[in-house]
Amino acid sequence: MLDPTIFRQLAEELIPFNKWLGVKVEHIARGHVTLSIPWREELIGDPIRQALHGGLISTLADTAGGLCVWTELENPSLARVSTVDLRVDYLRPGRREMLVGDATTIRVGAKLGWADIRLYHPSAASELVATSRGVYALKHPKQPSRDA
Repeated sequence: MLDPTIFRQLAEELIPFNKWLGVKVEHIARGHVTLSIPWREELIGDPIRQALHGGLISTLADTAGGLCVWTELENPSLARVSTVDLRVDYLRPGRREMLVGDATTIRVGAKLGWADIRLYHPSAASELVATSRGVYALKHPKQPSRDA
C-alpha cells in the first residue's frame, strides 16, 4: 500500500543531500512522482551563461526516477532501490528558477525497474531542460517461509 507520507519524508528529509538541495515532493502516486528543487545561487554550474549545474539536473532525474519505481513495490518500507543506469539528455540550459522532475514508471520486474523522467521549469513546462531514463535494481524483503 502506498503511503505518500513515507515517500515525502524519504525524499525531503532522510537523504541529507536532498535536504541540502531543498528537494520537495509536489505529487506522488503509484507510478508517478513530481519533485522540485527551488532556485539558489549555489546551483549555478556555468557562471558565464548562468545555467544550472548538470549534476543538479541528473540528481533530480535520478531521485525522481528511483522514487517513482519505489512507489510500485508491494512492500516499499522494506524494499530497497538503487540506480543501475541513468541516461540524461540535456536539451537546453537550466535557468535561474525552480527545476521540476516529473517521473513515470515504465515497467517494474522482479529485479529491475525502469522510469521515464522529464525535467523542466514551471514557467515553461513545454520547453524541456532534459529528458532521462533510469534503470533501478530492486531488492525485495525476504518472504516468510510457508514451512514455518
